[in-house]
Amino acid sequence: MVTLDVKNVSKNFGKFKALSNINLQVNKGEVHGFIGPNGAGKSTTIRIILGILQATEGQVTVFGKDAWKDKVEIHRKISYVPGDVSLWPNLTGGEVIDLFMKLQGTGNAKKREELVRKFQLDPTKKCRTYSKGNRQKVALIAAFATDAEVFILDEPTSGLDPLMEKVFHDCVLAVKSAGKSVLLSSHILSEVEKLCDSVSIIRRGEIIKSGSMDELRKQQRVNVAVVTKEEIPDLKMMDGVHEAKEIDGQVVFQLEPRMKTEVLRFLADAGIVNLEISPLPLEDLFMQHYEHGDGGH
Repeated sequence: MVTLDVKNVSKNFGKFKALSNINLQVNKGEVHGFIGPNGAGKSTTIRIILGILQATEGQVTVFGKDAWKDKVEIHRKISYVPGDVSLWPNLTGGEVIDLFMKLQGTGNAKKREELVRKFQLDPTKKCRTYSKGNRQKVALIAAFATDAEVFILDEPTSGLDPLMEKVFHDCVLAVKSAGKSVLLSSHILSEVEKLCDSVSIIRRGEIIKSGSMDELRKQQRVNVAVVTKEEIPDLKMMDGVHEAKEIDGQVVFQLEPRMKTEVLRFLADAGIVNLEISPLPLEDLFMQHYEHGDGGH
């Protein structure tokens, strides 16, 4: 069941085309990663989903309702966390959390207290005394203490230390297991890899790759490490083989799936002593799409 649907969305600012024909879906109970460098169009897309900006072309629906026309109704079921949180300096962290929960309308006091403890936040301090990380904690606690159906998280762990990032990961997995939907925009690829079921890669305002993590990996190169009885100097010349080099007595390279059978047959002829094949980490997969440019505007 599709919870959030972005269809053929474009956005112009005067003559500048910030987004071009964006398509993106988030299903119920799914964590969808939205990745790309600064300036690629992630935040513009999120602002259109939230009804802050109106699309020049295309349509966004959340729960089947129009994100622009029905935004007030939709916002009752959405929790949003930006990457740079600004808070009222004279209110305490606890007062801000309570205000956000009241505005959203589905706050859970027990969950609030549990999250304050897990994120190790002192809610009695004035917001002007908080570090960036503590301001981020306030927004995350307020978001996860609600019973929202969709969580839109735009660089949510900015300023958090590794221990607090782990708490955040647990929160995301908890809402996912409860059947909620999460759109996670992040430049921390290890985070996306741990949490996301599917991913969309955006470059210069266009989605250049989209699919489940498993689907993307099947289409992408794999890492191969091999030790053979005979030398294999011709390997570098083979179609589908990339970045072949010798490290610590073994030959390592990246291999395109379409050539797997042929290359493995070639290696077998050289007498395989040891062979390891592993999927590329998301970072390598991501860089394949950005190696011919920085991806920004």
